[in-house]
Amino acid sequence: MSGKTFRNRVMAGECLAGTFMKTPAVDVLEVLILAGLDFVCLDVEHAPFDRASLNALCALARAADFPVVIRVPSGTAEQIGMALDAGAHGIVVPHVTDAATAARVARAARFGPGGRGYAGSTRWAGFGTRTMPDLLAESADTLVIAQIEDPEGVEAVEAIAATDGIDALFLGPADLTVGYGHSVQDNPDVARAYARTGAAARASGRAFMTFVADAERARALHAECGVTGFFIASEHAWMLQGARRAVSGIREIG
Repeated sequence: MSGKTFRNRVMAGECLAGTFMKTPAVDVLEVLILAGLDFVCLDVEHAPFDRASLNALCALARAADFPVVIRVPSGTAEQIGMALDAGAHGIVVPHVTDAATAARVARAARFGPGGRGYAGSTRWAGFGTRTMPDLLAESADTLVIAQIEDPEGVEAVEAIAATDGIDALFLGPADLTVGYGHSVQDNPDVARAYARTGAAARASGRAFMTFVADAERARALHAECGVTGFFIASEHAWMLQGARRAVSGIREIG
């Protein structure tokens, strides 16, 4: 999976496997790349990444030509610009609740009046080695993902999906579960949100992505509502699963 073709493959509806990365360490990203994933999402919203660690991780991703997206803490122009200048191939923006918010996010991620600030000295720009026309053309490859994780976002999902510059919708099942007043993700409100978000994505030609714990859940959501981009668990979850499985095997010895 090349970073240059990542957005095209997402938009074409290929089933892609990624994960959330919670540990700000280049070694972890190297291992995840070796695992055969299609992309990794650096979870800046919920994990202890600082600008220096993001800088190192994006440098590795660019050197490996491996797609990395960043879930920014908020949809401000400052956070979006920082992630893209560092070299991220796309952004995931949490709590997009209406079309106006979606429009601000899309504008901050794109060049133009009132949009992303242009600097030819960043990693994304090749540290001053590339021309403005080339970079402006390449900026179309940036993937912009709006996270639908609030009941208000579900109610506005058709308008969010129709917003110019939004490429994909990401349904966040955990936050929606809490937002709807439930304590388990298997509930009818989240099921309806998946169906409605999937329909909105199809109607506007957007990709549909979500978090899943495993491939079995991914298979079900693909069949039921057309999800094609899967953020599977995280390296934390996989470490726990592998370690627990090994420990259980030892315990069975006697």
